[in-house]
Amino acid sequence: MSSAAVDEVRPEDRTVSVRDWIGFMAMVVGMFMAILDIQIVASSIAQIQSGIAASADEATWVQTSYLVAEVVMIPLSGWLSRVFSTRWLFFVSASSFTLASALCAMSWSIESMIVFRAIQGFLGGAMIPTVFTTSFTLFPPKRQPSVSVLIGLVATMAPTLGPTLGGWLTETASWHWLFLVNIVPGALVAVLVLMFARPGPFRRDMLKGFDLSGVMLVAVFLGTLQYVLEEGNRNDWLNDRTIFFLTIVTSVAGVGFLWRELTAKHPVVDLRAFTDSNFAVGCFYSFVIGVGLYGSVYVVPLFLGQVRGYSALEIGTTMMVTGAFQFLSAPLAGNLIRFLDPRMMLGIGLALFGGGLWLNSALTSDWGYWEMFLPQAVRGLSLMFCFVPINAVALGHLPPERVPNASGLYNLMRNLGGAVGLAAINTALTHRLDHHMLRLSERLTEARGSATAMLEGLTSRFDPALGSGSDLAALKTLWHLTRREALTLAFSDVLMLMAGVFALSLLLLPLLQPVARGGGGGEH
Repeated sequence: MSSAAVDEVRPEDRTVSVRDWIGFMAMVVGMFMAILDIQIVASSIAQIQSGIAASADEATWVQTSYLVAEVVMIPLSGWLSRVFSTRWLFFVSASSFTLASALCAMSWSIESMIVFRAIQGFLGGAMIPTVFTTSFTLFPPKRQPSVSVLIGLVATMAPTLGPTLGGWLTETASWHWLFLVNIVPGALVAVLVLMFARPGPFRRDMLKGFDLSGVMLVAVFLGTLQYVLEEGNRNDWLNDRTIFFLTIVTSVAGVGFLWRELTAKHPVVDLRAFTDSNFAVGCFYSFVIGVGLYGSVYVVPLFLGQVRGYSALEIGTTMMVTGAFQFLSAPLAGNLIRFLDPRMMLGIGLALFGGGLWLNSALTSDWGYWEMFLPQAVRGLSLMFCFVPINAVALGHLPPERVPNASGLYNLMRNLGGAVGLAAINTALTHRLDHHMLRLSERLTEARGSATAMLEGLTSRFDPALGSGSDLAALKTLWHLTRREALTLAFSDVLMLMAGVFALSLLLLPLLQPVARGGGGGEH
């Protein structure tokens, strides 16, 4: 049965064969690889930097180039899937992603690595929204709750596992295996999708009047926006000439993109999906989940590494608590969505995630695995309660022909939430660290007996033969202790701010219209 025929069948009458399941599961694995590769290099940047003789600033582009390219592709995937069919788009995406992974492993310089990572992110980016589209157009409504849980589990587990798997591969083998690990599963995914995914028609008619202006504008808008968000804090935002110029470019391109896509006869990105209020609010919540998901996966490992001095493997072991509870909550979420109003379930999930962040904000410089356990368990439990109902609210309310394009926009919002969230987190960390360092330094004066006693105690620990050198060593140690406490307070502030975002997001729940429990795409 062709995909065109699937759309002509009533949603409740759709049948899914074993071949369909094999093709779909192969696509889910491909999506997992594409999301995983965003974070897999995060804990191994230093090793990659050494391997290709790059500077610290240049090495950050190993991750940034992938993100920029992926963000540009995601909204274009809806149009591409309609033109070339989902099966062929996914096959080309998986094949080129696998080839680019091999090229990344063979990189000989930072320039070649950036180019290959951009290719990997751009071509692999189409795999993410395509899976969401397929889940809503292939399966009948009664199957979609369980399918939504599966997709949600994969999409949220991948960022959690990325740094852990990357650190383990680098420690046990070398950084090359961060990319080589994709080759066998990537090739298998491409073959299985080509063999088992349902074929669809080639819509060559959609190539007439191709919206080249729209493609160029969305590429410039999203590409420069991602760069500004990634590099802004490091370069003091608008005080840097390059950031200032690119902010103007992304603003102009963004306005031009909106105007073009709203007036073009055949827009490459159909923004009219936002006229559906549920989709618009669902995209907002996708953005919020991006802030929380990518933000927490960034902040907690950063705290454990900078304050506690944990290795990549120790950080991964601690972070696995979130993944474990996320996995355990998947069956519960899948069953509840069948009986509970998705809006109520979403409210519970948002409240739990915000509560987990609030619990985390009470951290001290002594926090380790067991102190992190409860906050991480609560966040892990909440993710499925957020992700599953958001899918139903945003995409389950749309007719089948609008799902491919809407899926791209929906996934784009999650990635943009992560990008904006990380930029805000880094900026807040910088300012709050300076604030707390100033406040703590003001208290470390000779007038405060406790500060003097601590300094004398530190001095006595060093060899008296050092003379004045022992005083300098003690001052240096005191400075490091002060910075550690200031950094801990800064992390606490950031986690509290993130919790506040989730608390405020609950205010928009009344704007959502009722959605059928476990409803799927194409019901309206």
